[in-house]
Amino acid sequence: MPHTIQISVRPLVEYVFRSGSITSGFRTATTLTEGTRAHQQIQREYGEQDQKEVHLEAEIPYEDLIFAVEGRCDGLIVGEGPVMIDEIKSTSGNLDDIGEDSYPVHWAQAKMYAYMYAKQHGDEEMAVQLTYFQIPVGNIKRFQRTFGFEELERFALEVAEAYAPYATLLREHAKRRNASIRDLAFPFPAYRTGQRKLMGAVYKSIGEGRRLFAKAPTGIGKTISTLFPSIKAMMEGTVQRIFYLTAKTITRTAAEEAVALMQSGGLHMHTVTLTAKDKICFGAEEGCGQESCVFSEGYYDRINGAILDLLQHETSITRPVVEAYARKHRVCPFEFSLDAAYAADAVICDYNYVFDPRVSFKRMPEEVKKRSVLLVDEAHNLVDRARGMFSAELRKSMFLEIQRTFKEINPGLYQAAKTVNNRFIVFRKVSNEEERIVGSHQPEMMDELLEDFVLHAEAELMTGKGGEEVEQLLECYFAAQAYLRISKLYDDRFVTYAEMDGNEVFLKLFCLDPSFLLQQAGKNYRSTVLFSATLTPLMYYRDMLGAEEEDYSLSIPSPFSHEQLDVRLMPTSTRYKDRDRNKDAIVNMLDKLVKEKPVNTLVFLPSYPYMQAVYDGFTVLNPGARTLIQGHAMREDERESFLDSFQADAEVPLIGFAVMGGIFSEGIDLKGDRLASVVVVGVGLPQLSFENDIIKEYFDRNEKNGYDYAYVYPGMNKVLQAGGRLIRSEEDRGTLVLVDDRFQNRQYHALLPEEWRYYRRI
Repeated sequence: MPHTIQISVRPLVEYVFRSGSITSGFRTATTLTEGTRAHQQIQREYGEQDQKEVHLEAEIPYEDLIFAVEGRCDGLIVGEGPVMIDEIKSTSGNLDDIGEDSYPVHWAQAKMYAYMYAKQHGDEEMAVQLTYFQIPVGNIKRFQRTFGFEELERFALEVAEAYAPYATLLREHAKRRNASIRDLAFPFPAYRTGQRKLMGAVYKSIGEGRRLFAKAPTGIGKTISTLFPSIKAMMEGTVQRIFYLTAKTITRTAAEEAVALMQSGGLHMHTVTLTAKDKICFGAEEGCGQESCVFSEGYYDRINGAILDLLQHETSITRPVVEAYARKHRVCPFEFSLDAAYAADAVICDYNYVFDPRVSFKRMPEEVKKRSVLLVDEAHNLVDRARGMFSAELRKSMFLEIQRTFKEINPGLYQAAKTVNNRFIVFRKVSNEEERIVGSHQPEMMDELLEDFVLHAEAELMTGKGGEEVEQLLECYFAAQAYLRISKLYDDRFVTYAEMDGNEVFLKLFCLDPSFLLQQAGKNYRSTVLFSATLTPLMYYRDMLGAEEEDYSLSIPSPFSHEQLDVRLMPTSTRYKDRDRNKDAIVNMLDKLVKEKPVNTLVFLPSYPYMQAVYDGFTVLNPGARTLIQGHAMREDERESFLDSFQADAEVPLIGFAVMGGIFSEGIDLKGDRLASVVVVGVGLPQLSFENDIIKEYFDRNEKNGYDYAYVYPGMNKVLQAGGRLIRSEEDRGTLVLVDDRFQNRQYHALLPEEWRYYRRI
């Protein structure tokens, strides 16, 4: 029985024909890609019989494989001679640099369309045209060739033959994977309370193609409870790929460990973990990141062999595995991991790979998305992260520097930067000496001026020159590109504001409500499961994360009894104005607590300065105590060292001090005696700020409680996360101290978990 492979023209020919280096100098955002404006301008010139955006499909049999290929050609030109396929590419580069054979992959794409059309319509001969359009000037360069059907058919078979080893590997892997999933048992001897319910809800949501918002308590095993049913759905064919999305490295590790556990139980599945480019780059000492980077030069000549080698020999493709194979095949580790992700069954990565319009998987076909599941871990973090992803900012000084640097070097770029800089000067003039102006519309003309600047910047960057001024230009170029990308998403959920500080002007397109854009980003995926222990209140997170009426919600009560938790409330004000006055009372409470309960303790405080002040006071009272304090911008190894210091069998207990809402207040798992007391100081409210006040006003206008949306709910989430570090299993026991008089107020008390409400005042 032949095996059918559904594939689009572009990924098929790119796999076979891409070659050379990742970059030769600078790769622009518009160079040699399908530019909408260029396409439309060329297609407007077509005759009455000509067609544009024509869908084509064909089957190419090769040995025991059938390639079901489909795609959409840019143009179909009907004249006196043979029918012509027109393949349009746009570039901001110089057309003189493009020769007839500069881009074999473009000829391959056009020839495949020609073969598909000829096979469908029985044409014996086809013409093929490559049309290169230079933006913004509108210059055009064309190359034409004619092919007989037999030649096109041989070409199509050669492409199928070249792709076949990869297709065969994926087919054999899928058979083995599905057999392993069929036999896969739940990797624990028993289910925790509520775990089976969560797994059932995930499975049902995937089956029905719905979104699920799941509030599931700490310690229930959310990672395995979402991954296991998603993997089971893969065997049935409803799911082709799983994306496990996280906000922090530490939660990516938990997902890797869950997959490894299932692999030890027989699961055979390709899982790729993506690591940020700046972390996985090998560094200059290995020839990485240089102008002639040894891992980028000739990358596409080696990548297919590297991917085949990797997929044949590895299933759990973590960072060390990626690095080992990248060194072996001398390929860029970051790009290698991305290419591997396109072939994987599961991808563990940051939120931005799916939701950020600047980063998301650009080459993923829509048919793959429709059979993919998004598992969004610690989904409460996605609200603020999405605001950042969908916002953009610029500074006047960036363009002034470019204007000064390139005045003599590049008059066109100088003028484009000067025009943008002048636009910023207008903001300063209309501000009437106010420090800040806010509006509900985008600044007039800014988009057009930035587009012109981007085109001139691209032309300069493509010259391949190096130096400090190029780094400066790159930074400004990417900021302008980000602004233009976000400006296309701008609607009444945004505001624009400008801040004046002397000669500096800061401009921001600020996304107040990311719900609609998150909804749209996840729309094409089969199912999205958003889960966290702290989706409280659930209606707020449904609202902010883009839930629709038909989406499911699930709230699972804690499996742990309140007897496991000794909750104490110290009703002392931690409001900013009262902090200095009440610091000694908090220090004395900590002193009593660690003497009464000499166990490993974590103290969470509302800011770095207050943490330092309380720490200093505590160490004066306890000069011999074993203490640890969170540092600013800790490296990964420093974070690991901090957590490793909490050991169950330590002779002297450890008292750790950390910032609430920081890297140690969520996603860490210190079970048993590794952590037996937690103190949470404050209700976690974000500082009063201009941006938070804008958010508050926006939701007030939209008939919601703006103060709750901007301050209370995000703040209390930090409290719940910090306190949630304590009880991680049925055996854990511990003491939780909440310090703030506001915990007694109905508004805050109602947001506490049920088992925390059995507190006693101290």
